[in-house]
Amino acid sequence: MGYQINAKGWCILMGILSISIIYVNASSVERVEGNVYIDGKVGIAEIDENFICATLDWWPPEKCDYGTCAWDHASLLNLDLSNPILFNAIRAFSPLKIRLGGSLQDKVIYEDSKLPCNQFKNKPSEMFGFTPGCLPMKRWDELNAFFKKTGPLIVFGLNALTGRIYNPDGSASGAWDPSNAESLIRYTVERGYPIHGWELGNELSGSGVGTRVAANQYASDLITLNHRLIEIYKDSGHKPLVIAPGGFFDAHWFSEFLNKTQNNNLDVITHHIYNLGPGVDPHLIESILNPSILDQEAATFKHLQEVLESSGNPAVSWVGEAGGAYNSGRNHVTNAFVFSFWYLDQLGMASKYNTKTYCRQTLIGGNYGLLNTTTFVPNPDYYSALLWHRLMGKTVLSVNFAGTKNIRAYAHCSKLSKGITLLFINLSGNTTVQSNVVYNGTYERNETGNVRSEYHLTAKDGELQSQVMLLNGDILTVSSSGEIPPFTPLHVNSSEPIVIGPFSIVFVHMPFTLLPACQ
Repeated sequence: MGYQINAKGWCILMGILSISIIYVNASSVERVEGNVYIDGKVGIAEIDENFICATLDWWPPEKCDYGTCAWDHASLLNLDLSNPILFNAIRAFSPLKIRLGGSLQDKVIYEDSKLPCNQFKNKPSEMFGFTPGCLPMKRWDELNAFFKKTGPLIVFGLNALTGRIYNPDGSASGAWDPSNAESLIRYTVERGYPIHGWELGNELSGSGVGTRVAANQYASDLITLNHRLIEIYKDSGHKPLVIAPGGFFDAHWFSEFLNKTQNNNLDVITHHIYNLGPGVDPHLIESILNPSILDQEAATFKHLQEVLESSGNPAVSWVGEAGGAYNSGRNHVTNAFVFSFWYLDQLGMASKYNTKTYCRQTLIGGNYGLLNTTTFVPNPDYYSALLWHRLMGKTVLSVNFAGTKNIRAYAHCSKLSKGITLLFINLSGNTTVQSNVVYNGTYERNETGNVRSEYHLTAKDGELQSQVMLLNGDILTVSSSGEIPPFTPLHVNSSEPIVIGPFSIVFVHMPFTLLPACQ
């Protein structure tokens, strides 16, 4: 029986490799051998059990970039919560972290009896081109009813600009006025709506986007928020995480902020990533496929960890928002198969530096959503995220790949077993790689398991800008009722090398490999 499974898996695997190079002249495909070296003695980092996170934003349909209006009805204020695909897409993670926030969050008023509840309107002279908007409590009730059914862990981004003065130099000064935020928090607690974390502000750190707030003032405001949360949640038995600043990493600003939020005032420090530049960049795909450019973001992760460790602050780091290419991304790039190369590489890289959670911009909305903005049909990155969530465990292993610079390789203890899961990303369109697995250190092989499970992801017709992803040669698509498809692996003889086709992504679950780090 084992031989039948393995032979069948090998035949299907060869078919996948053929599919993945349809657009390449077969004679131009080079076969390269390589080794992936895994140190399984101890883990090098640890992520949250629910590492995958996605955002929901505030942008109205009138939000446009480069002549394209890509947001439609994907705002927290107008998203169709009755859509079955949206429902099933969130439920499939059980749970998915969802961060509610974005550029306009510092212009959102929460409906109460003291303030009018007006909606966002276009006004070019205003910061981000819109007037302040309002979250009606009726809509907040609707969102929470939806969250109760779908089960996500909710992080809410609070307006951090209330009460401040805008200065001619572009900064905002003065203390944060927490009264309106407090009204929302109390309303939320009174109705028993679970919140995983409250995050203060969006992109106000360092040089800021739109405006900025000094680190010492921000730290004081964060402490104010924490004290209010302690008081409001004193009878609930559980206080949500206190999170900030949700901005771009600036070493000096972050250092000062961490040093002034000691004594457990801050639980999570968040930073944002748009390292590929503007969505309009005509060289965006070239950047995604360039290993040297992908490598550059490692410096940010490393530096942030150094700043955290030197501060002595017990807070952990998250990527609070990452869309790769700013200004809503780029259609048929940041919502296409090619973007999974960047996205999964980011997940792997962030994990190595003890990043506990990674929030993708967006779940839906713009040109970088995990779901199509108008049809709600999953884009390729949705399936990449879900596979990661189901296969990659908390403990991160040290990995090195030798053979070609176009292979990105990561390994974690598996979520499915006491074994391991590998992730390979092949950035080359004309190279098939055969990789052996080499263990640095003692490992034990489970003799009852002689096969591994492989999940090969490729683009339909080999077209990198396709929004259709294949798993082991079969199209991934929702059912007529909006159900997320199952992920059926290939079963391959464990003695065979792992084959990574051109422009492909491969997850490999190896349940028989029992490493000390994973026990």
